[in-house]
Amino acid sequence: MSFITTATRLILAFLLGSVLGLEREKKGVSAGLRTHILVCMGSTLIMLTSIYIFEAYKGSATVDPARIAAGVVTGIGFLGAGTIIRSSEGIRGLTTAASIWISSAIGLAVGCGYISAALITTLISYLSLSFLKKLEKELNK
Repeated sequence: MSFITTATRLILAFLLGSVLGLEREKKGVSAGLRTHILVCMGSTLIMLTSIYIFEAYKGSATVDPARIAAGVVTGIGFLGAGTIIRSSEGIRGLTTAASIWISSAIGLAVGCGYISAALITTLISYLSLSFLKKLEKELNK
């Protein structure tokens, strides 16, 4: 994979992670801009590394690039769990945990070159985070 392709994917991950992170930052949640950027870029780098390893060892060893990506999904679950807080008022942080998880999925998609899915997912996720809370409040009235 060329330097330009690698740089483009990492920069795109930065931008897409920023979209979700800015929305979370505006809401003042614990996992905001920097967290989402790092999760998205980290997932992209892991996927790029998976592809690199697959290409480097193709034909000489059995390598499955999806195995490393599966580890990301599991690991992000632990990071997201740290944002969930249980109190007498209920449970807080589930949406933030989910946004971290989707940020990692976006990063994996960018890393393997599935840019259209990453863009569409970012747009839908942003719209969900931005506008559905208002709809939920109206429905609960």
